[in-house]
Amino acid sequence: MDDMKAMRDMADVEPWETAVLFGGPADGVRLRLTGRPSVLQVSHPCRVENAPDGMQIAALHIYRRDLKVKSEPLRYGFDGVSP
Repeated sequence: MDDMKAMRDMADVEPWETAVLFGGPADGVRLRLTGRPSVLQVSHPCRVENAPDGMQIAALHIYRRDLKVKSEPLRYGFDGVSP
């Protein structure tokens, strides 16, 4: 089964929920998701000088779900110490 089909199948079974990101560079961003993932990865492209053709670099930011929040909007807090 390909990844896109698996994602569509999961979306058909699990309801979409609203979540909000708190802290860090994506503070206040709202999104819709399924499955209540425990961790979200946010990336932001960086400007690159003198890089080989096709090279792309992105800053990576980690947000962890606040397990105390049981209803929408779910809350994800910035984890500044995650690699």
